[in-house]
Amino acid sequence: MKIEVFGPGCPKCEQVEIVVKEALSELNIDAEVEKVKDMGKIVDAGVMMPPGLSINGKLKSSGKVPKVDEVKKWIKESQ
Repeated sequence: MKIEVFGPGCPKCEQVEIVVKEALSELNIDAEVEKVKDMGKIVDAGVMMPPGLSINGKLKSSGKVPKVDEVKKWIKESQ
């Protein structure tokens, strides 16, 4: 499983990464979490407003910090 966090490094972007890691920990799942800071790649992924979150290449969230329970649901759906 590949999870990408899109954003230039703002506080909300950092928070999304924390939420993702907490969700993975609670589910006891190991996944690759990549931070994408390149604006070209962010736009190519369909993120119009950071932060963004993609799981296995599918954009799940954009412009907000999702809740841990939301991320857990998306991770389960993507397995």
